[in-house]
Amino acid sequence: MERPELPLPQLHAFVVLAEELHFGHAAARLGIAQPPLSQQIRRLEDKVGHALFSRASGRVTLSPAGSELLPAARRALTDLADGLAAARAVGSGRAGCLRIGFAASLALTILPGLLRTFRHQFPGVHLDIHEMTTAPQIAALHDKTIDIGLLREPPTDETELGFRTVLSEPFVAVLPSTHPLATQRTVQLAQLADSPFVLLPRTVGPPLHDQIIGLCTAAGFTPQVVQHAVEWQTVCALVETGLGVSLAPASIRRIRLKGVAFRRIEPGTDRTRVAVAWRENDHNPLVTGLLATISQDPPDRP
Repeated sequence: MERPELPLPQLHAFVVLAEELHFGHAAARLGIAQPPLSQQIRRLEDKVGHALFSRASGRVTLSPAGSELLPAARRALTDLADGLAAARAVGSGRAGCLRIGFAASLALTILPGLLRTFRHQFPGVHLDIHEMTTAPQIAALHDKTIDIGLLREPPTDETELGFRTVLSEPFVAVLPSTHPLATQRTVQLAQLADSPFVLLPRTVGPPLHDQIIGLCTAAGFTPQVVQHAVEWQTVCALVETGLGVSLAPASIRRIRLKGVAFRRIEPGTDRTRVAVAWRENDHNPLVTGLLATISQDPPDRP
């Protein structure tokens, strides 16, 4: 059996009259004249099929049908008010869920401060945070499984994604503490030509991988890569074992390992970029809010 549609203005009029039990008082509260109020109630009674009020002896009282309808009518109006408030909050960027991908090394630099600032400005927004390397972040942005990416060395051939550099940092040499060059304050890159290397695989971040290889090539050698690791913390742990050396963004120095030495590279003109990425056609106000947070509170340089 098809249920009759109950227009919300009629429910509102019904609830107000049920609370006032006086047509004049209810009409005044609704800001309308009595005849339109009576028409609203009659239309609602026609849909229900029964009288909702008794008007005997000059008094207005709820009928049994009206008493049955009143709790449901109040719930419907409350649900609508709550739904409108939630929709306005999401539409204005004050509520909802923002899905963020981030490179693990950024937990050592911009991520904590950025999230603190954003949560302070938008306390009603739930943050769904995913640790991901650059290539998976790009794929997740295209697949719409994340809304924002915080990544290293964004690709240059993307047309559907927007990128904004949020910081740049130099590279450092990552050496076992027993390595002969660990006694020096700075390292000439060419001095690492005969050392085995531990690097991130190209698949997780082609631009950054290619930049590191390019640095070595410019110094006159091709690095002998003996081991790959997906995360910088793992790279450093493998370096600590003496498996090889590496080149890494300077913020990796904040990974504290007793058996690892981080040394500045001379000349240190090349830098790696950290960027925020988003879909150009995404009009999500939460994305706009995070981009505004980054603009207002730019991260400190390493």
